[in-house]
Amino acid sequence: MRFLLAIHVLALLSGCGPRRTRVEMADVVGIIIIGNGSDPADLDPQITVGLVEFDILTALFEGLTATDPVTCAPTPGVAESWTHNADHTAYTFTLRPDARWSNGDPVTAQDFVFSYERILSPAFAAEYASLLFPIKNARAFNAGEITDFSQVGVKALDAHTLQLEMEGPTPQLPTLLSHNATFPVHPATILKYGKMTDRNTRWTKPGNMVSNGPFVLADWNINERVFVKKNPQYWDADTVRLNGISFLPITNQNTEERAFRSGQLHITDSVPLSKRDGYRDADSPDLHIDPWLATYFYLLNARKPPFDDVRVRHAFNAAIDRQALVDTVTRGGEPVADTIVPPYTTGYQTPPSPIREDVALARRLLAEAGYPGGEGFPKVELLYNTSETHRPIAEALQKMWHDNLGVDIELVNQSWPVYLNRRKNGEFDIARAGWIADYNDAGTFLTMWTSDSGLNHTGWANATFDQLIKDAEQAGDPQQRLDILHRAEAVFLDELPIVPLYYYTRIYLKRPEVKGWTPNILDLHPYKYVYLKTDTDDEGHVDGLLPPAPTQSPNPANQEPSTKN
Repeated sequence: MRFLLAIHVLALLSGCGPRRTRVEMADVVGIIIIGNGSDPADLDPQITVGLVEFDILTALFEGLTATDPVTCAPTPGVAESWTHNADHTAYTFTLRPDARWSNGDPVTAQDFVFSYERILSPAFAAEYASLLFPIKNARAFNAGEITDFSQVGVKALDAHTLQLEMEGPTPQLPTLLSHNATFPVHPATILKYGKMTDRNTRWTKPGNMVSNGPFVLADWNINERVFVKKNPQYWDADTVRLNGISFLPITNQNTEERAFRSGQLHITDSVPLSKRDGYRDADSPDLHIDPWLATYFYLLNARKPPFDDVRVRHAFNAAIDRQALVDTVTRGGEPVADTIVPPYTTGYQTPPSPIREDVALARRLLAEAGYPGGEGFPKVELLYNTSETHRPIAEALQKMWHDNLGVDIELVNQSWPVYLNRRKNGEFDIARAGWIADYNDAGTFLTMWTSDSGLNHTGWANATFDQLIKDAEQAGDPQQRLDILHRAEAVFLDELPIVPLYYYTRIYLKRPEVKGWTPNILDLHPYKYVYLKTDTDDEGHVDGLLPPAPTQSPNPANQEPSTKN
């Protein structure tokens, strides 16, 4: 295989005409090369929480439902159809008889039962288990209150019929089921490499993984690439026009931008802050700035002083000039944030926010908390994963808090996996975060803050908020549900365990031959619809294919992986 690769690349490079760039070679063989920000922490769809992993997993797996590339509405995935009762408390999904795992096994309803039991098992400790809490008894099973999974509302009626019984009306369920946390895993493969609830086993390695999506895992070299190739067993393989996708973990944005300009990438993960104005002023067709349903914020650790005091949390929020931050630091046209739910979320009206720049108020609140002029304020660290974006934001906030409150903040950067582990374990005072909507609904921004959510890294807990989220899950009327979520967000903003900064815009570079990549508010681009339009009909070999990834910055911590939280 390596010999065939060498011959193929040599033939491409030594042909008549000018030397071809990396993307020109990839165009010939139908492979798209994407900057992915960082190496994935894992490729187990039921463990991961980051966008770095999500973008790869959607190529490898498919849930009961999929996503329309334009509207983001749910479309048939493994399930070719589904029905529900009048109040959306019971769903029946009919699976495709031609749905296959990459090893040829049929995808069955029992595979989904196994997968849902796995993610909900307390021993598995999945952070995204809460996504399935609308299912009857799912929350109780995850909490260990019941141990018999047959009491959970997940039933395989036969090989191709899955029934889900809900705690209350859940009209948004088909949308939820396109998320990677609900993707099925191949039971025999999981059990070959450990027990159902074992984490980080070898089943996710190339040659071991069995998946059911439009692509299969062919290669995963740390600090080089994740490469997936077209899955001939996929039920809709005829729709898939790409032969493969190469995800490159280029952690330095300047390196990534140079790689794009030199013809080594089709799409970047981001654009360096220092280059954004230049591309915009030149009216570059490669620059794309799209709306995005996402919020950039800082977490405040409410488990311990000083941020266990709500007055300190409000003081830190009031001491910030958010408009200056987006105008002079990020410069991506981001709207400033004073809520956790973006105000353009479909059908939702955000509550009045107490957040505003008011330095006098901030100083008064800090004094009331026992720290007049910052006197006696304890040592506080701000945890972030260093990048050209996160570092200057952290430095700007550090200066504002020093100038306005008289407090000193120590900046601490960590690599992506270490940063995630420290956040999950509560080993921080302040931590950078962001939330990209899983679906266009206020619930995706609010349910993560319940006291039993694995995604709530602040340690904040509020019984009123928890009850409102449960009430929203059981609301029969869609508008009533949104009204309850509105009240829940009002409680959240009154307590403020976070520091909202801005609502994201999606900023990236894309080459013109990339087609089927449609801008949408969720930044979802199902790869089965993406293709490369070129003027050549050349054929190429697909396995192994491309020259090494571009050389990166020697600083391994200088990374900005997109992240869900």
